[in-house]
Amino acid sequence: MLMAGLTAIILFVFGLEHFSAEIERISGDKFRRFIAKATRVPIVGLVIGALVTAIIQSSSATSVIAVGLVNSGVLSFQNSVGIIFGANVGTTITAQLVAFELTSFAPVMIILGFVLSFVRSRVSIFGKSIFYFGFVFFSLNLISETLGPLKDEPALVDYLIQPQNILVAVLVGCVFTALVQSSSVTTGLAIIFAQQGLLSLDNAVPLVVGANIGTTVTALIAMVKMDFTAKKTALSHLLFNVGGVLIALPFLFLFGDRLNDFDVDPAIMLANVHLAFNLITSLIFLAMIKPFTRMIDRIFHERKAEFEMLPIPIYDEQMAHDTVRVDLRSNRNDLLAFLRESYGMVALSIESGYRSIYETATKRIEYIAFLEKEYATYFSRAFTSAADEEESRDLLALNTQFDYLFQIYDSIDDIFNTKRALTASYVELNRDILLMVREISNQTLAMFDEVSKSLLERRQTEVSERAQHLRALLDDIDRDMLKLLAQPDRADAGAMSNLVTYSRRLQDKLTNLAVLVDAEQASSQEQQTPPSTSN
Repeated sequence: MLMAGLTAIILFVFGLEHFSAEIERISGDKFRRFIAKATRVPIVGLVIGALVTAIIQSSSATSVIAVGLVNSGVLSFQNSVGIIFGANVGTTITAQLVAFELTSFAPVMIILGFVLSFVRSRVSIFGKSIFYFGFVFFSLNLISETLGPLKDEPALVDYLIQPQNILVAVLVGCVFTALVQSSSVTTGLAIIFAQQGLLSLDNAVPLVVGANIGTTVTALIAMVKMDFTAKKTALSHLLFNVGGVLIALPFLFLFGDRLNDFDVDPAIMLANVHLAFNLITSLIFLAMIKPFTRMIDRIFHERKAEFEMLPIPIYDEQMAHDTVRVDLRSNRNDLLAFLRESYGMVALSIESGYRSIYETATKRIEYIAFLEKEYATYFSRAFTSAADEEESRDLLALNTQFDYLFQIYDSIDDIFNTKRALTASYVELNRDILLMVREISNQTLAMFDEVSKSLLERRQTEVSERAQHLRALLDDIDRDMLKLLAQPDRADAGAMSNLVTYSRRLQDKLTNLAVLVDAEQASSQEQQTPPSTSN
């Protein structure tokens, strides 16, 4: 019986893990973008966190997703807190389904998911997720049937229904959840034991309350190698759940022994207490979200974020085209400034070799990749809503400029790949190479500055002159590199050669962007200049 029960529990954990992975695979970037956009209002973040957790059946997975989004710069710390609060509410859906014995649909879901996975249609992508959803509850039924004979063991039943130390029960729930990495496992088992009369409510409630603390371990593990903002999110998850338990403990000490007096199915009662506990604590913390986040900031000494996130473009069909054009030009300038800062961080990571600078550069690169997908979605919607040919032409010109901005990003990423290769191969740059890197980065940053000015005022001549200076420098360095490449002991020379190549591409793209903007400005001036009249 022990082996069979343990096997059923392992199958349950396996099903939960694979169901969460399938949902994340299906949703992908769209899922992350949706979370990033929808969590600007805390109460919406709570609802989103609850819904996401109810769907993927894992508050741990939701919290890890939130920590990861914060770490990549897609989600701010303040916006992530609402998701963390809502995750605990969403995880109660498993308890409700088990308590009301709605798990009998499991075989149907398994068969449906299996059949869908073989269908040659778009719906086939949902086959595995539906299969694993049924598998989760099938394994719960298996646990219930396997452990059923235990209710005929008087000594065990007598021990489990006797009042136990509340703090010990909370600790057991916490430790067990930390080991299995899922509060749903702890809660599901507690409800099954309560259904079969093996566990009294006054002992079961502290177990599911303690599970909330245990589920934070996943996020705490995930944050180890992440930046301080992501660590703030993980810490907020821990403090929120610990705070919820501290709120619940006085009620458990005062009224816990009366839970068995209610004339309600113990499993349903436990599921409802679980829901009420998580919902009430979430709402309490949501009402105190500002002092709560300030407390987290003070713990982390209110360090500023490593970079300020740019606004995510959201197309509004009701917005006037002139407003859209002005906003896009402003966003274009901000994105170029962000690219300049990112290039500077990448160059500094090559020069210095500091791990913290390398990690910040990595996050910036990942964040720009996220923005690129957002702007692709934005322009695809904008083109379909263009009212006439003139609006389409304006949007096309701006889309081309943003395309060049993201080509600039590609070149920066290529340069950063040089740093990644050096790091992976444990190659250190010699002093002469470092001086070359510094010269190139200084000239390139100056080129960025000239292009930035050209976006605000027509300075094509200055951009061309700066491009010539950078080109001449790269030509000189190329000649010097030939001598270094001939030396077999200069492993850093090959990396420097790649850096020169990518820097040339970056200079070309910056020049082309300036030309495009200059052409657009000239075209706008021609359209605004009234035609001359003659008698």
